[in-house]
Amino acid sequence: MREGTSLTSSIPFSLVGIDHVVLLVDDMDKALGFYHEVMGCRPGYSYPALGMEQVWCGASLIVLWDVTHHGGQKARPPVAGGRNVDHICIATGPFEHEALRAHLESHGVAIHREAMHGGARGMGHSFYIYDPFGNMLEIKGPAEYPDGRA
Repeated sequence: MREGTSLTSSIPFSLVGIDHVVLLVDDMDKALGFYHEVMGCRPGYSYPALGMEQVWCGASLIVLWDVTHHGGQKARPPVAGGRNVDHICIATGPFEHEALRAHLESHGVAIHREAMHGGARGMGHSFYIYDPFGNMLEIKGPAEYPDGRA
């Protein structure tokens, strides 16, 4: 640990692990063939309007986002040969949304957007932020169910 830093209980969430990674592809059939047949991934959630397919990799998801599909245009790298990973989703334990907002603000970290998305643990509230190097991180809370169960 660097001098002057400490792990404190002031962080309003606990890390659980990687929920999903979003990979940019330009041939969905080829990508699904590889991840199913070569890697042994099982089919996951499908978002055809976005040009997005998810495959299970153990308890985590790999999201395949087709940048040639009209729904994947916003993920297309601005420069040919640019980035290939859209974002990494970090799964957390339960947290208070306002506490997380305050925590991020106290560190000068802007929230890019908030959303309710599906992931390896179900539908949960997500906060999208950027690290100091421009990498997008999704901080995703546990699944939330309409009936309030945990």
